[in-house]
Amino acid sequence: QVKLVESGGGLVQAGGSLRLSCATSEHSFSDFAMAWFRQAPGKEREFVAAIRWSDGKGDYANSVKGRFTISKDNDKTVYLQMNALKPEDTAVYYCAARAGEWLYQTPPQYDYWGQGTQVSVSP
Repeated sequence: QVKLVESGGGLVQAGGSLRLSCATSEHSFSDFAMAWFRQAPGKEREFVAAIRWSDGKGDYANSVKGRFTISKDNDKTVYLQMNALKPEDTAVYYCAARAGEWLYQTPPQYDYWGQGTQVSVSP
């Protein structure tokens, strides 16, 4: 069973930065894709970024390109560095994982989810 635990959320002013972490359980992720999604109140869950574990190839939503960076380390942790934050980035951010290396942008393609961490950006 894959377990994902997010951390690093909080309240920040517009223009500020946060780094989210997603700690994973003991499992081989060599053939996995990892992703970050977010969901604001009253809105559908939307894709933010994804990374292929084997080679670190990343993919981003247009709304965060140039501001957010997804990365991973060798200790089974995935990060989302968020810079130049805007009020519209306010949402609960979820870490997700799927077996297979294709970087999908839709939630149903992901098999495992964390509990989410709140990010709030004030004007």
